[in-house]
Amino acid sequence: MTILGISAYYHDSAAAIVTDGDIIAAAQEERFTRKKGDDAFPSEAVDYCLKTANASIEHLEAVVFYDKPLLKFERILETYLGVAPKGFGSFLKAGPLWLKEKLYTDRSIRDGLGKFTGKVLYAEHHESHAASAFFPSPFEEAAILTIDGVGEWATASIGHGKGNSLELVKELHWPDSLGLLYSAFTYHAGFKVNSGEYKVMGLAPYGQPKYVDAIYKHLIDLEEDGSFRLDQRYFNYLSGLTMTSSAFSELFGGPPRVPETPLTQREMDLARSIQDVCEEIVLRMARTAHRETGSHNLCLAGGVALNAVANGRVLREGPFEHVWIQPAAGDAGGALGAALLAWHRYFEAPRSALPTDSMNGAQLGPSFTDEEIASALQESGAVFSKLGDDAIISKTAELLANEQVIGWFEGRMEFGPRALGSRSILADPRSPKMQSLINLKVKFREGF
Repeated sequence: MTILGISAYYHDSAAAIVTDGDIIAAAQEERFTRKKGDDAFPSEAVDYCLKTANASIEHLEAVVFYDKPLLKFERILETYLGVAPKGFGSFLKAGPLWLKEKLYTDRSIRDGLGKFTGKVLYAEHHESHAASAFFPSPFEEAAILTIDGVGEWATASIGHGKGNSLELVKELHWPDSLGLLYSAFTYHAGFKVNSGEYKVMGLAPYGQPKYVDAIYKHLIDLEEDGSFRLDQRYFNYLSGLTMTSSAFSELFGGPPRVPETPLTQREMDLARSIQDVCEEIVLRMARTAHRETGSHNLCLAGGVALNAVANGRVLREGPFEHVWIQPAAGDAGGALGAALLAWHRYFEAPRSALPTDSMNGAQLGPSFTDEEIASALQESGAVFSKLGDDAIISKTAELLANEQVIGWFEGRMEFGPRALGSRSILADPRSPKMQSLINLKVKFREGF
């Protein structure tokens, strides 16, 4: 039995395919279209998954979408009605898009798959995240914590997984969202929302927690269990086209930084402050997940689970003995979670946890033969030579020691945004100039 999972139409579209419970393939659409964060229907990712599974559309027992568009539209409509007449400009932009495209997700899926006539199932957004975290994990039983911007209504959830079942036992709801709070600071620091959050995490060590008290005093009413309420006077995402309001600017010393302009100490201090607050909230939520479930194991997913610094604190300071994080923790991973949720819940299939994980170390993307690689190099006019395994290791070590930068390409591509050894940029960290060299010549990103 083969099940296809799909996430699409918001950001980081992806597809994943599961056959008799085994994860066969998963990939983001951006890896094929080379359009970062591609939100279109993942046609090329679907084609890759089907090809890898030796399946066709007719072989699919079901196609599963990672959230419920009608529930999401209910939230959007209620939000606009709740803040009216403010937000009319935003509604004029978003309303037609929803009416034209996103309310017809079923038709879009069937058309995108070439007039698919089989079952199309829908999972709730945070259940997809939870399933992506628990079902591939090496745990027979575990607490599950999912944190992101927003799904349909939920912005965070605590769940408990056991065997082939999972249940969400607590949720935090819109508009109170740790993901959106972090994105507000991402926006105010002059970075792009839904892609620049990792830059805020990277900038934080250069700053001081100057604004932590102001965040707790004005922006957020935080409870001991990690739940909170945001004071919406400081934000603009309910009714406007920006993340922060003039009150936010007044509180934090000026308007948002203009993208690509020089960074100041203010942005560094903003980054450090929201990172400290984020870590504290995640720790409190993790402790609550432990109290609610009594488990010694924790599974994490959702966009905020890509905050590696917060994850590190949970691992070191949290109450759990073991922590497993979905490598594709953001919306892309929802495609995999949706497929697995259908397999175990809808089709009631059993589950046996593997000693490591069932994702092949996240190596679920395409691979290429030596002949295909040579052909691509020849087409691009690259100068290359072919070495044996031992020679490649020796040559790589020599180049790294001589302060060269290596592009390492091996086996199947990773699923998710993290380089895990299959598609990685390598350099010698002993050299003080390597960070700036990589940033300037390879990554083309900020010096920090």
